[in-house]
Amino acid sequence: MKFSVSVLSIFLLFSLPGKAFSHPHVFIYNSIKVVFDKKGLVGFRVKWVFDEMFSNMLIYDFDKNGNGSFEPSEIREIKNGAFSNLKNFDYFTHIKINGKPFKVKFVKDFSANIKGDALTYRFFVPCHVLALSTFKKIKISIYDDSFYCSVFLTEKPIDFENASPYEFYYRIEKNKKEAYYYGQVFPEEITLRFRLKNG
Repeated sequence: MKFSVSVLSIFLLFSLPGKAFSHPHVFIYNSIKVVFDKKGLVGFRVKWVFDEMFSNMLIYDFDKNGNGSFEPSEIREIKNGAFSNLKNFDYFTHIKINGKPFKVKFVKDFSANIKGDALTYRFFVPCHVLALSTFKKIKISIYDDSFYCSVFLTEKPIDFENASPYEFYYRIEKNKKEAYYYGQVFPEEITLRFRLKNG
């Protein structure tokens, strides 16, 4: 039976924090590329790979010609039907800059593709932070606090682009201060510190 776009929108894109689900229904495998330019941090390239069951449902809905790949028109449809409404939930992306929350109001460069049985989303989260001689600290974690979607970091969760002018360090750990889903789940968080290289 065809799993309609409207049903996907209800279950994935309009799932509200506080709804009681016994377990996640969608699994996302997440990785992040940290992107710099000559001035500092410019944002994050995010990659989501969905579990096989959810991938198959979206592929069935949006690969209209059944050729195993998304045409540009199909990508526009999947963006409008099964991605754009995540704006209401900050695209599941939680960022702090030197301890202050940064709200993700929009993303850019959305794409979707099929590889084998897996559906992959890619998008860019703009986040401009000027580099100085002192360290800036950025925290980023991606999770759905309703726990309808469970998000995991991949084996290679982080990469860097245009980072040579900067001295940087990062660590990955569970954030035990900001548990969600009735305090039962701790988000995986990347903490990045960067500054201009001396000399």
